[in-house]
Amino acid sequence: MTIPPSPHRPDVVERTAAAAAAPTERFAVRTQGMVASEIRALFAVASRPEVVSLAGGMPNLAALPLDTLSAEIGDLVAREGQVALQYGSAQGVPALREQICDVMREEGIEADPNDVVVTVGSQMALDLVTRLFCDPGDVVLAEGPSYVGALGSFAAYQARVVHVAMDAEGLVPELLEEALRTLAGRGITPKFLYTIPNFHNPAGVTLAVSRRRRILELCAEYGVGVVEDNPYGLLGFSGTTYPALRSMDRSVIYLGSFSKTFASGLRVGWALVPPAVRDRLVLAAESATLCPPSFTQMIVSRYLEKHDWRAQVKTFTEQYRERRDAMLAALETHLPDGCTWTVPDGGFYVWVTLPEGVDAKAMLPRAVTARVAYASGTGFYADGLGSRQLRLSYCYPTPERITEGVRRLAAVIEAEMDVRRTFGLPAAPAPEVRRGAHTPSPDTA
Repeated sequence: MTIPPSPHRPDVVERTAAAAAAPTERFAVRTQGMVASEIRALFAVASRPEVVSLAGGMPNLAALPLDTLSAEIGDLVAREGQVALQYGSAQGVPALREQICDVMREEGIEADPNDVVVTVGSQMALDLVTRLFCDPGDVVLAEGPSYVGALGSFAAYQARVVHVAMDAEGLVPELLEEALRTLAGRGITPKFLYTIPNFHNPAGVTLAVSRRRRILELCAEYGVGVVEDNPYGLLGFSGTTYPALRSMDRSVIYLGSFSKTFASGLRVGWALVPPAVRDRLVLAAESATLCPPSFTQMIVSRYLEKHDWRAQVKTFTEQYRERRDAMLAALETHLPDGCTWTVPDGGFYVWVTLPEGVDAKAMLPRAVTARVAYASGTGFYADGLGSRQLRLSYCYPTPERITEGVRRLAAVIEAEMDVRRTFGLPAAPAPEVRRGAHTPSPDTA
């Protein structure tokens, strides 16, 4: 039997026995963009007990009231098990969607629960949004550097990423305007701007409130959507909660998560979308999971209803601030001249720039040998930049482990610089300001 040519692949007429024996030859073209992130590949090594891991962004769950939560989960199964353990709505448990609106109100967002779609973590929401909007070859704007999970989703759907640089106050509006103008001159309209405005992952900086409206105006002027990813927004160290971009423009797609403010293992996130997007997002969610787990949603719903979740967020914030302070003190004490770093006022991360000529990715195996791990900067760019940068995470280790990890890292950096000096390479001049906030992405044009 002869199989007629496909209208999409006229060159493919029939499958041979050889092809049938090689599954990889049947993969879709888009899978070529699906590669393991550098961060995920690092986890197996970084999880060794002798290694101080400053690489992963795992929340610290030690402060959760586990005994109380255990009792609540048992009561949930006993009283509502036939609902909690059954299939549910593809859009999410209605009670939780209402509570999510209360959570978002902390950031100035007034929302209708009908416009909330609950997902299996905000990563799923990001993946679905990318699927809805991006055809192969479409352009997405993103800060440089950007969240590695977002870059993975964009690559999986064959979208092209154009990075826009940040400084100490986040995304630079003038550079965004320049990128939009340049793309428009080539007849390209990006599908959306993907941004993490608060306590950026990985850069640690926060978008200045004075810039937020201008960025929204520029995107509206050029017909570009905005996707706001905000998992850290309630984890500010100064007591300030910044207004969400979504609170200023109802067309913004807002992504949220309980992974950082409650429990990451429950995998409960959400997307707040305009009504015109909601129905298609629900259909996309149905095709991906049929429905998100009712059980984990109902656990989160009970937690929000019966516990002082704001006080719990404050407890988390105090722990992370203590760890942030330990990280900054250790960087100041141990890192050699020529290194700079950001000073986050919330979230999980510090972004470090190494002296000229020191390659963070090439140095990583030697750091692991010295029993310290970090995430090299190249993993946070779609175009291979970031070789002089690295991300340090302070959310999980104790302050003592953070200090020891930075001490080990500093010794590795010093050794790299010694090699440069030994082989006669010019020493990088020490910057005028050795510490504090700086441009997170000096490689990005």
